[in-house]
Amino acid sequence: MLAIIGGSGLNQLANLEVSRRQIVRTPYGEASGPVTFGRIGDGEVAFLARHGYGHTLAPHEINYRANLWALREKGVTRILAVCTVGGIAPGLGAGALVVPDQIIDYTWGRKSTYFEGAEEPVVHVDFTHPYCGETRRMILDAAAEAGVAVADGGTYAATQGPRLETAAEIDRLERDGAHLVGMTGMPEAALARELAIPYASLALVANPAAGRGASAQAVSMEEISRVMKETMGSVRLVVERMVARHGHP
Repeated sequence: MLAIIGGSGLNQLANLEVSRRQIVRTPYGEASGPVTFGRIGDGEVAFLARHGYGHTLAPHEINYRANLWALREKGVTRILAVCTVGGIAPGLGAGALVVPDQIIDYTWGRKSTYFEGAEEPVVHVDFTHPYCGETRRMILDAAAEAGVAVADGGTYAATQGPRLETAAEIDRLERDGAHLVGMTGMPEAALARELAIPYASLALVANPAAGRGASAQAVSMEEISRVMKETMGSVRLVVERMVARHGHP
């Protein structure tokens, strides 16, 4: 079963025919909320709102371990993670959709592995390519079928938040090779890899990153809200085709 993890702007799937919602208990505490199960067209799908259904959890407060564990416990075999980001690369302006292929992790203090504690062995998972190539290709093909333009590839810089970055920090991220900046990409991707769940992301550029373009002087939260509302319809079209594609790979 495919799972959609929704980020800012995607607290629910408007085209989801809900069959049930289930709270899942995990060894790692409470997930962000109940897992919603249902159908989009002929495809079965699970949905989890990353920030909670009232968008009450800041990026550093999310229990990523519980979220991923809960999805695996309910039979999820592939994850499409939707996220909102700032655009660093010149070609990634507000409203662009990107399927990133690399990550740089700048977060700290988050519970980022299942392999810890006296009873757990030391395990080093390979993370050379942090996103599942097959899942990325499915997203790109789904977007093409839906007639939605997406950028293939890009490096996602995961920052701690919840504050936005300074212009100098964005300059540093650009020097490091980042094209996008967000706050929820890690440890979510790494935990999915530890659980051997194929995982990839669809990133919506809500604004130029700090110090860039329209954000040269300040990042406008009103503009971010407007862009998300205008672009989320395209995200839902991609999700709909992705659900169909997962059912018929």
